[in-house]
Amino acid sequence: MVIVTLVTTVAASMVWQQWRAVQVEAAERSLTQSQWILKGALDWGRLILREDAKNGGADHLGEPWAVELAEARLSSFLSADKENTDDGPEAFLSGRIADVSARYNLRNLVNTEGEVDPVELAALRRLCEYATLAPSMADGIAQAFRRAKLAAAAEESPEALNKLGGADAVNGAPLAPQTLDQLVWLGLDAGTVSRLRPYVTVLPEPNTVNVNTASREVLAAVIEGLDLSRADRLVQQRARKPFNDLSEVRDVVGQGVKLEDAKISVKSDYFEVSGRLRLEDRVISQSYVIQRSGTDVTVLFENRVSGVELMPGAGRTP
Repeated sequence: MVIVTLVTTVAASMVWQQWRAVQVEAAERSLTQSQWILKGALDWGRLILREDAKNGGADHLGEPWAVELAEARLSSFLSADKENTDDGPEAFLSGRIADVSARYNLRNLVNTEGEVDPVELAALRRLCEYATLAPSMADGIAQAFRRAKLAAAAEESPEALNKLGGADAVNGAPLAPQTLDQLVWLGLDAGTVSRLRPYVTVLPEPNTVNVNTASREVLAAVIEGLDLSRADRLVQQRARKPFNDLSEVRDVVGQGVKLEDAKISVKSDYFEVSGRLRLEDRVISQSYVIQRSGTDVTVLFENRVSGVELMPGAGRTP
């Protein structure tokens, strides 16, 4: 009986290991296929943005790039026999392009001298308030970005090292976040980052906010003297007719509002292309932050939003 038990145990272990190896291989193959398909979503986004740049003019939510790619079944295209799609994998792809220039860029907080810009800080304080966060949180974010920028320049700039407070301060400075998720490096919790996500972004360089695509909260935060009610008026007006230049914006907001070309514009340079693939029992979401300069479209960041997720009821061992 002991020998029979040992043989049974060894056999069961071998079967389990073999089953796991098959599952891992299948998952890796599925992931590779999914990544290739999602690269197609990126190519789709780049093509649309490149064609949009050729047309020139202002960027607004009435353009083709702002139309989401509704979830479409890919099996009808992947099947060798178009008359019979039942043999193809259950694959569904959806995608969207979002204007990153519609959000406030936290990189604007620190000027070229390594100092916090008081106007930008005031804008972030207002934005924190609209996001139901303490306005004082903006001060901590701004100082963290300042220390990170000075620390990055300290090795080659004695002036930056002096402003930061010496070598010990360099060691204690945070790394500069490259994405929103990395704001936790500055001591923000996940809940705070989630509240800020619809309104802010982190880009390599300071940039303007597009008045044609930004939310009313972002507009009221970055345009000095603009309250939420007048920001609503801007949003309603652009829905009827997008703004072609800032003079048209001035006609709508009226007196007492300070419009600066360095703060807002009617064009966008940064976009986020997102693709979501449902392949049989798995879901993969991928996003790409891209920069458009003329007709050149360059990928800056690539982010796996959700990785591989098992759909409800899937992934159970036999």
